[in-house]
Amino acid sequence: MPIALSTQRALRLVALLAFGLSPALHAEAPPDEAETSPTGHYRLPENGDVIGRIQTVTARQQDTLIAIGHRFGVGYEEMHRANPELNMWLPGAGSEVVVPTRFVLPPGPREGIVVNVAEMRLYYYPPARQGEPRQVETYPISVGRMDWKTPLGTTRVIDKIENPYWYPPDSIIREHAENGDPLPKAVPPGPDNPLGAFKMRLGIPGYLIHGTNKPEGVGMRVTHGCIRMLPEDIAQFFPRVPEGTPVRLINDILKLGWSDGVLYIQSYPGLEETRETPIQRVTEALDAVSTAVRDRTYPVDYKALRREVEAPSGMPVALRFVADSPAPDRLAGSDSLYGQVYQIAGPYWWDEMQKALPEAGPS
Repeated sequence: MPIALSTQRALRLVALLAFGLSPALHAEAPPDEAETSPTGHYRLPENGDVIGRIQTVTARQQDTLIAIGHRFGVGYEEMHRANPELNMWLPGAGSEVVVPTRFVLPPGPREGIVVNVAEMRLYYYPPARQGEPRQVETYPISVGRMDWKTPLGTTRVIDKIENPYWYPPDSIIREHAENGDPLPKAVPPGPDNPLGAFKMRLGIPGYLIHGTNKPEGVGMRVTHGCIRMLPEDIAQFFPRVPEGTPVRLINDILKLGWSDGVLYIQSYPGLEETRETPIQRVTEALDAVSTAVRDRTYPVDYKALRREVEAPSGMPVALRFVADSPAPDRLAGSDSLYGQVYQIAGPYWWDEMQKALPEAGPS
């Protein structure tokens, strides 16, 4: 006899299947690397770019999405995007919660620390001992808000201090004074110190990687430009990162990577101040995908690409066209990239793209 699913549970199952996770993984899956390694630690793939897996848990009455995310090394915005229909503070007992713990690795060298501001996530590639497989660690972070941007570029960890004092700069002292919240010239170590128990100074003057006394804000744009980590994350991260470790700060709203012959996209909303239009985002994604598959015969699912770029979920999505999907006639009539997109996406979207790129057209 068919069993009627609640609307909420049906939505959760659809989301899980869309991101390639069988609901059986919720409880019955055997232990794997994600369960036997520390939270956020993964073996670096030898021939791929994707780590981890999407998970799902059942919320208890006392749970918040923030607390669930922290247990799995996931920040505020990541949990919100993965569970848009749930309340962040009261998801409700019995709610199925998606935990987005699958990641496309950021582009570029896999060494030192890589911070992707758009993703609000830090990746660390620790040196491997001889004969041991390489590892990658990833942690949720907070970054600078719109008026206090986190800088981009390359630098290094130049100093490490445990139980630091905080010496707020004059600009922050003025800001707090204007808000009726005066600050002292120095804040000693302790529960009122916004740096938490650890800080690492970067070679860019005035910028740090540090802990926090407000962990609920990790995974949001709330800092004055510094990189803020969960207290439990930086406590085990700090002693293992040597001074001199290279740091690369990027702002990539789109990541592409391969796993088992399948191309994945992982997309994030652009920063508010960039003012990039949806059409610009899609055309830039098309160019990136075209480059990724240039030397391959690969059936790109352009509808999935468009959906993910226009409404980013923050989770890896497979861009592999399936022959029995409800798409028209296998792109017959044009073998150019834009011609293919025209036939799948339809004339309205094509007209909008032509406004942004008048020189584009089916060949």
